[in-house]
Amino acid sequence: MNEQTVMMSKSYDHIDGRNAYHSDIKSLTLGMPILEENKKMQIAAQIWQQDKNGELNLAQEIPIHQVFDLMILLCRTLLYFKEAYRFPLLYDPENPTVERMGVQGGVLPIEVCMDNPNINESIKTFVKSLNELGELIGERQRVLTHILEELGCY
Repeated sequence: MNEQTVMMSKSYDHIDGRNAYHSDIKSLTLGMPILEENKKMQIAAQIWQQDKNGELNLAQEIPIHQVFDLMILLCRTLLYFKEAYRFPLLYDPENPTVERMGVQGGVLPIEVCMDNPNINESIKTFVKSLNELGELIGERQRVLTHILEELGCY
């Protein structure tokens, strides 16, 4: 592990979604960045994977603001697909923009990917997968909601 780690979640392999108890991802951490390309960030999230020798190695590192941006994208996407049944194709081809979120003086656009030549099939598969992952996502959503409500008090 990193001597700059501040917070950690051990035994992540026990709760890693459909890979639970079979995952090679053993730990999640927060701390000072390890990878050179992230050194200018103050905090990063790290994913630690166990290799075949049993050693933990850094598998991925994401600057903390990108973790939040991914959560914003995911949460807005989940909200969008709760109502997408209203569209025959599950989206409006004339207006693929879901929302433009103001972030850091700019915009985080959230939109259906019209660059995908198979978007009509991809979106159906995506929605089906979201529904199948409902139990894994729902529980995590409830936990996150509770934590975000607590943060709102400060």
